[in-house]
Amino acid sequence: MDPLTIHVPTLLGGPIFQILFFAYIGRYAGLQSDEFFVIGNAVAISSAAGIFGMAFTIGGERWMQTLSSILVTPANRLALFLGRTLPNVVNGVIVSTVGFVVGWLLLDFSLAPAEIPVIALVVVVSSFSCTAFGVLIGAFGLRGRDIIFFANLFILVFLLFCGVNVPLDALPAWMQEVASVLPLTHGIQAARQVADGATFSDVSGLILTEFGIGLCYAGIGYVLLRFFEVDGRRRASLETI
Repeated sequence: MDPLTIHVPTLLGGPIFQILFFAYIGRYAGLQSDEFFVIGNAVAISSAAGIFGMAFTIGGERWMQTLSSILVTPANRLALFLGRTLPNVVNGVIVSTVGFVVGWLLLDFSLAPAEIPVIALVVVVSSFSCTAFGVLIGAFGLRGRDIIFFANLFILVFLLFCGVNVPLDALPAWMQEVASVLPLTHGIQAARQVADGATFSDVSGLILTEFGIGLCYAGIGYVLLRFFEVDGRRRASLETI
């Protein structure tokens, strides 16, 4: 199957219609401006590239029975798995960029030239944090049979909890607590504040928090990958489906 038949509808087509859907629902209900929905969804759609990308990258090696060939090499494991995250981070940035461009072309949304570099940094950091979370999900692909189910589940969790289409302060307190430790939450907050006129120094704390959350998930994911690798060698189950 041509990869474009998967990439275009899943990572570009679907997210574009997601942005348009929520923006027009927001217009009809008179809840928020187009800007609110464009920024929330354009940043959030990077999660699909990161989570699905890493789930397929790590879990897919097991399904294709190439995992043993990779893990038998003496290559540094951190470098081995880090190299697999970078294309997914870039992919997430591209998907988010397309989302912002579509919002600019089709909706009542625009950014001042001075805001674009800070928004771009927020998108890169948010894409990194989502990809780091994808490493965690992908690690369970060394054990789970249907890791894509969990990838889809957490995409929806982010949509509900991270303030993508509903202001965080409108959510129940327990959802706000959960959102505070999830990727995207602080990135979306930072992007919205920048679009409202905040400077980089005003949102640097939010950006650093988003980056720190990504590092935490990357660390946990790496530890799980190493654990499942060692346990898989012991059980001779690296490629057992």
